[in-house]
Amino acid sequence: MGDVFIRHIELLGYEKRFFPSQHYVYMFLVKWNDLSEKVVYRRFTEIYEFHKALKEMFPIESGDINVENRIIPHLPAPKWFDGQRSTQNRQGTLTEYCYMLVNLPHKISRCLHVINFFKVRHDDMNPVTDSQTKKPEVFLLPKDAKKNPTGWWFCQVKNKRGWVPAAYLEPMDGPDESEEQEPNYAGEQYIVQKSYTAVEEDELTLKEGDTIEVIHKLLDGWWVIRKDETTGYYPSMYLQKAGEANTSVKSELRNRIAPPRRSTIRNAKSIHKQSRKLISQETYRRNSKKYIQSQRNMKENLQNKAKVLIEKNEQEENKPKAQPAVPPRPSKDLILNRCTESTRRKIL
Repeated sequence: MGDVFIRHIELLGYEKRFFPSQHYVYMFLVKWNDLSEKVVYRRFTEIYEFHKALKEMFPIESGDINVENRIIPHLPAPKWFDGQRSTQNRQGTLTEYCYMLVNLPHKISRCLHVINFFKVRHDDMNPVTDSQTKKPEVFLLPKDAKKNPTGWWFCQVKNKRGWVPAAYLEPMDGPDESEEQEPNYAGEQYIVQKSYTAVEEDELTLKEGDTIEVIHKLLDGWWVIRKDETTGYYPSMYLQKAGEANTSVKSELRNRIAPPRRSTIRNAKSIHKQSRKLISQETYRRNSKKYIQSQRNMKENLQNKAKVLIEKNEQEENKPKAQPAVPPRPSKDLILNRCTESTRRKIL
């Protein structure tokens, strides 16, 4: 029998418990190498303490010595008071954290610290309850939170699991998808991590190291980007957000080929009467140019206003200052009546 290790950790959601006092626990489905699957419950404070200890065990991989060597994922510290909103909002972060944790090098992902933390405890099987208090409330993680923005989704059919192009999938409950419905023409800055040569007319050819702006993120893994004033599609899996640390998981994804684009699939049909609204590349280009021009106009207006203000201040500074008025000389009678004896002698 080989060593025990974890194959996969999936966040299912969270529970709101009321004993011994109100608190929240996250539910994880842990899949082991012996094909067993167990559900465990952990508070976020426990998870964060586990994370801190893991960083201390692997200072190089945590970036403590050189930040560029960090591969252990980030995890925000717990708040002073964790309510339901913060518990719910943190699910996406924990989902990504667990995925990256299992895919770290074996010396980390299969170490005893990780194994012991996710082992089933007595409280997982028999949680402490009080018959007089309310039963726990269960909140399951939305399906959309498990979708991968690279355009490759990890799916399961019966007992088979694997990566499938998102372009070949469609939600059964409705055509709406969890992607940005409207473009963000202000753009987010990203760095190209892998070169790509355009195949379709509306794609862009870029080199590794180029800096671009993402203006629309689509779930098929092809994002609309802007390079200078040119827009086009580019595989999102080859991009990294500016200032974000690299990870082994992202490197692994970049070694995959780009997924097919939904708009290029032959004979693509929707099971719904109304599909997602498509935006033409010409519309992207036109609106992007309008936005850039409006930003330039705004900048020029501010610069002109600043220039006028500076010139006005300079004119005020260079303007000759007015000399004080010289008071009229007092009359002889006024001096004789009001001045001292010595002053009166001078005019006599």
